[in-house]
Amino acid sequence: MRPFIFPFLLLLGLTFCLPPAHARAQDAAHVTRLATLRSSAVVIVDPKTKAVLYQKNAGAVMPIASLTKLMTAMVVLDARQDMKQKLTITKADIDRLKHSSSRLQVGTSLTRADMLHLALMSSENRAASALGRHYPGGTRSFVKAMNAKARALGMTRTHYVEPTGLSRANVSTPADLAKLVVAAERNPVIRRYSTDRHFVIRQGKARTVYRNTNRLTASARWRIRLQKTGYISEAGRCMVLYAIVKNRPTVMVFLDAQGKLSHAADANRVRSWLARFGARILAHARGS
Repeated sequence: MRPFIFPFLLLLGLTFCLPPAHARAQDAAHVTRLATLRSSAVVIVDPKTKAVLYQKNAGAVMPIASLTKLMTAMVVLDARQDMKQKLTITKADIDRLKHSSSRLQVGTSLTRADMLHLALMSSENRAASALGRHYPGGTRSFVKAMNAKARALGMTRTHYVEPTGLSRANVSTPADLAKLVVAAERNPVIRRYSTDRHFVIRQGKARTVYRNTNRLTASARWRIRLQKTGYISEAGRCMVLYAIVKNRPTVMVFLDAQGKLSHAADANRVRSWLARFGARILAHARGS
């Protein structure tokens, strides 16, 4: 009987070492759940540990559309310019690249703070352009400062040519943008302006109501500390989020999602994935 003892004990040990069937099923579920994401490039990061929880084409250099405005905001705030100074929209701020419309009329004067508010919350291109024009040295110096800030943040595969994001030559990667989101979230002004739900300005005697471009900010299921959306045809639908999921801070970057609502749908899928499997995913990321 002795020759049979060792194989029996080995089999018994393997049985106890294997994870339960339901655990193996859950592992398969949380791996396949994100296979349905419609964004071409994605990265999910734990900002505290810098652990990458999920990535797809995280190093791909792609147009980033109005995600550019996060860097625009950082350069404006780094310069410590007078936020109460009035800036005026001129013909120089009209979109000559995409010929997009704007509710911000030529001749309208707003404070620098209000321009920044509109740029972050509602992705107002004319506001972002005016911020760049009123930088010391003008737009050219502003763009140089944007690229210098990118280098300082370790965004080695990022390049800017203008402050709005209308140009397809403004490019970055999901991994680089995650670094930008982590840095931008530290600024309370960017946090507040990017997540406000609505903002009202006066243009002459008229009131213009702006709303957040990101509908997730109105959802009770989300705790968003920072967000920015973007779209041009070359970039597809883009979104970055700094959100709290199950009391854990999480950075999410989605680039080139096809379909008007697909980037928001991707974010909801990731949130559900993290809410269900977050502790195990984080533990695995830390151990890998």
